[in-house]
Amino acid sequence: MKKIWKRIKFVFTFRRSIPFLKDFFLSREVATFSKVLSIGLIIGYFLLPLDLIPDFIAVFGLIDDLAIFTFVLQQIVNMAPDSLKEKHKMI
Repeated sequence: MKKIWKRIKFVFTFRRSIPFLKDFFLSREVATFSKVLSIGLIIGYFLLPLDLIPDFIAVFGLIDDLAIFTFVLQQIVNMAPDSLKEKHKMI
């Protein structure tokens, strides 16, 4: 239950994630493999739009997209070094 609330909070603070993502991809502290994997997850999300719930079902169709998107962003945060997480208060 704690993870669900953490992801919901993450969605509402997405604006703060944009500078974090910029620093993540430009940082020399982050391994190249992590950057490539992150880009692969992001591109895969957009190229393979597999939905658990089809988008034409009003609100519920967008919820699964939002869940996958926040999952991908959480994985990027988890791969980031602690110094970058502390700088952007992602811990």
